[in-house]
Amino acid sequence: MADYALYRLKISLLTPLHIGNGRELMHEYDYALYKGATWRLNEAALLEAQNVEDPRIAVRLAQTPPAHLLKDSDFDPQSPYFRYIIRGLPRSRAEGAVVREQLKDPFDNLYLPGTSLKGALRTALAWYAWGERKLRPDVSRLGRDRRFAAQGYECDLFGPDPNHDALRALIISDSQPLPIRDRLILANVRVLNRGGSLGSPIEVEAIRADTTFEATLKLDLALFSEWARRQKLNLNGEEWLRNLAKVVQTHSQERIRREKAWFAAISNGARLSQFYEQLEKVQLPANAFLMQLGWGTGWEDKTFGTRLSSDNQFMERLIRQYSLARGKRQPDDPFPKSRRVIMAYQRDPSGKVIGEQPALPLGWLLVEMEKVK
Repeated sequence: MADYALYRLKISLLTPLHIGNGRELMHEYDYALYKGATWRLNEAALLEAQNVEDPRIAVRLAQTPPAHLLKDSDFDPQSPYFRYIIRGLPRSRAEGAVVREQLKDPFDNLYLPGTSLKGALRTALAWYAWGERKLRPDVSRLGRDRRFAAQGYECDLFGPDPNHDALRALIISDSQPLPIRDRLILANVRVLNRGGSLGSPIEVEAIRADTTFEATLKLDLALFSEWARRQKLNLNGEEWLRNLAKVVQTHSQERIRREKAWFAAISNGARLSQFYEQLEKVQLPANAFLMQLGWGTGWEDKTFGTRLSSDNQFMERLIRQYSLARGKRQPDDPFPKSRRVIMAYQRDPSGKVIGEQPALPLGWLLVEMEKVK
């Protein structure tokens, strides 16, 4: 038996993807709007060009948004005053309006972090393993901290500690970096509630659909060998990892069916329901799977998701214990009651928004695994 199996991953974005870096960019401080594009400022280069040795100028600079220092002639793609340019404009043009920044490498290239990919795979594996082991929700097994509430169940499935965790054998690289060019967009996101009402707009940088990344995935099969058993590792999950594409696709198919039904019941969810209907019909080869990644995936794509909602009494206790619901809620009300969706906007010739409609979910990927060794 080989000590490891190595795969080349081809990861194609089906819908825009946002993985945030925790920073909110402010209009006229971090970016400027000019002739239908969003220009990300290079604040250091812009300030360096000013005469900061003059105390009067230094005081004025401290009180001036950096974008106000620019002249029309400065808006040149080759200008050092800008890190990158995004075609299109955010919905709000008010000073201080914010856009959530997309994760990038130190050179402003786009990439998919291996930790995010592995986290999404772990979620799918945990959901699948729960069904295989025929586990049942039990309130007494939940931790006090909601961030680690399911840790006991994960230990049952994958192993009691990091050294004996089956996912030690799953090693995923960061993807190769891609230059921004036309791959970064602005996505206008809203919370869509079950009744069809919309929450406040959330502006995010996102990687556009049809972008393709490459990464590598390694299965360290030696951890399941006779040698490993002699070292008293005794890891679970070898079969799940060897059938990774099938396992993840089984989880995704269940989510797709549920999401299609959820949006079909919403008055303004037709476009999203149609998207999931098309996704449901996709026939994939054995080495490929669909997966949702990043911000906006929702509660049902976290750890055990729908496995927990099979018991209504357990879910009600869970929601109360960890304060999961926002706003007013009655027992047995559906949970979760909303989804984050990308909006499609209609604008007049001046660029003013005159209409909007929920259009797409965030972060759906097609992953194809090619075995190298």
